Amino acid sequence: MDNEKLKELCEKYNINLEKLKKEQLELAKGLEIKDSLDFSLVERYGAIENLIIKNKIISAMIVCDKDFEIVEEAYFLDTLRFPYIFGFKAYRELPAMSSVFNKIKEKPDVIFIKGNGIANPRLGMASHFSLVTGIPSIGIADDLFDGVEVKKEDIILDKNKVGKIFISRPGSKPMYVSPGNKISIDTSLKLVKDTIVLPHKMPEPLHLARKYAKDIKKELNLD
Repeated sequence: MDNEKLKELCEKYNINLEKLKKEQLELAKGLEIKDSLDFSLVERYGAIENLIIKNKIISAMIVCDKDFEIVEEAYFLDTLRFPYIFGFKAYRELPAMSSVFNKIKEKPDVIFIKGNGIANPRLGMASHFSLVTGIPSIGIADDLFDGVEVKKEDIILDKNKVGKIFISRPGSKPMYVSPGNKISIDTSLKLVKDTIVLPHKMPEPLHLARKYAKDIKKELNLD
């Protein structure tokens, strides 16, 4: 997106990007990249999948047990009120994600979020979500921001290790795994590995959430 189009969008939606950047950096100071509990005792996994259909968003969340049996699921359909602007995805999708999370009674011990955690120059989606909800989160991303490097299996930002690369099956594109909040890098990677059910590429909770989201889209006749 060129600067002129970005300026027009910000004026149309009354967005102050510099203010939001400062907010992201301030929020990021509250992140805790260490294990907040014994994750070997996790009983409930959560995951959210967001689908964008024109000016609508479906945020679908599942909670499953250790055997990946769904314990609870819910969705929230909303109208988008924030345009797509690279680096500010949370401001577009987080309101619906927070709403669906509030509908869930059986809260997960840890949640998988499609997007970056701390592998983000300011504040990744997974980190932002955890700060809002208090649930430990793991970010699973398909790509990395400019300035984020890869050294062997490590993801590096500002000379600090912020995540790990993981390929779940031969021939698959890599997943970029980074903690969102209240969990360490090593534990984030371990839980991703522990929740892979081949032939699915993604952690099984995310696969279940994606399937559920697609079912809801079909049920609501949205396309």
